[in-house]
Amino acid sequence: MPFAKETASQAALTGTLLIVDDSTDDLSLLVDYFRDTGMRIAVALDGREGYQKAMVIRPDLVLMDLRMPGADGHAACRLLKADPRTRDIPVIFVSGSNEPGDRLASLRMGAVDYISKPFSPAEVLERVRIHVELSRRAKSAQTQPGTQPALQLPAGDMSPALNTLVVAAMAVLRRDLAHAPALPELARQVGTNERKLTELFRQATGMPVFTWLREERFQVASRMLLETDLDIQQIAVHVGYGSASNFTTMFRERLGVTPRDFRQAHREASA
Repeated sequence: MPFAKETASQAALTGTLLIVDDSTDDLSLLVDYFRDTGMRIAVALDGREGYQKAMVIRPDLVLMDLRMPGADGHAACRLLKADPRTRDIPVIFVSGSNEPGDRLASLRMGAVDYISKPFSPAEVLERVRIHVELSRRAKSAQTQPGTQPALQLPAGDMSPALNTLVVAAMAVLRRDLAHAPALPELARQVGTNERKLTELFRQATGMPVFTWLREERFQVASRMLLETDLDIQQIAVHVGYGSASNFTTMFRERLGVTPRDFRQAHREASA
C-alpha cells in the first residue's frame, strides 16, 4: 500500500490544490484526505495534463507524482517553471522513489519539497499548509509599496505552449552545455516528441535544436573569455569543445582570431 493508514485532524485550508498522479488509487486516497480541508481539488493523470490544467486554474500548489507514462513529473515541473504564468506555483513531489538522485534532481528543477511513499497523511497536510502559506507571503511581499512587479512577457511574444516547451528545453541544455542529451531524451525531458520539439525550435529561433546549441556554446564561451580569467582549456571543456585546439579552430573560423587574441584585444580596449 503506497500510503500509510493514518488519520489526522482536518484543519481548514483555502485555495486550490492540483494532484497529478497516474494511479487512480493514489489519487482517490489523496482526494479523500484533502476533501474535508476546505481546499478545492483538481486532478490530472499525467504530467502534460497537469501542466495544462495548471495554466488554466492556477492552483495554489501542485502535488506531483514522479514516475508517470508520457510526460513524467520532472517533465511537467520543467514546463511549469519555464512558463511565466505558472513558475511561482509551488510543486511538491510525492513519489515511491527514495533515491537521493531523484530527490536532488527534483529540488534542483524547482520543487519546494519531496515526500516519499509511504507517508503520514498528517505530514502531507502540514507540508502543503506550510508551502501554501510561504507562497502567499511571497506574493503579498511583491505587491507591497516599493517592490517591483514580477516580470511579465509582452502580449506579442510566442504562443504560451511554444514558448514554454522551447524555454524548458533550453534550460535543460544550458544546465550542462558540455553534455547535452540526445534529441529523443531532450524531448522526453520536456514532455514532447522529437519532431514537435524540432519544429518549435525552428519557429522560435530559426534553427534546429543543436544548431541553436552550437550558437549558445559560442556565446557562453565568448562571455567567459571576456568576463573571467579561466584558461582556454577550462572554457573549452565547460562549453563542450573538449580541447583548447578544437575550441581555437572553431573560434578562428567564426571571428578570424584566436580566443587568446580576442580576450587580449578586449582587455587592451578596456584599459
